[in-house]
Amino acid sequence: MNEHWVDVCNADDISDEIPLAMPVDGYEIALYRVDGEVYATDNLCTHGSARLCDGFLEGHEIECPLHQGRFDVRDGRALCAPLTADIRTYAVRREGERVYVRIGLSS
Repeated sequence: MNEHWVDVCNADDISDEIPLAMPVDGYEIALYRVDGEVYATDNLCTHGSARLCDGFLEGHEIECPLHQGRFDVRDGRALCAPLTADIRTYAVRREGERVYVRIGLSS
């Protein structure tokens, strides 16, 4: 699969408290802003198929709303039970106020 960058939103569309779900080339991606940086992961929890955009973001951790498992949004690592699998992350870049996500390869 070829990689390509997709213009997904304006940086101001992403809240510091609430993840933003965006459909991107057939993927549903969650975008997070933490300390001014933007991160992107799959939006679906690997454990219970819950949407992470409905979870609780604290620092670099997103908590799944279904069973309270947490992932690190920087690298997708599953941080606690009941999670056993990481989530996919996507490279993000900003050009001015626009946010782009790289589709096709994991970051």
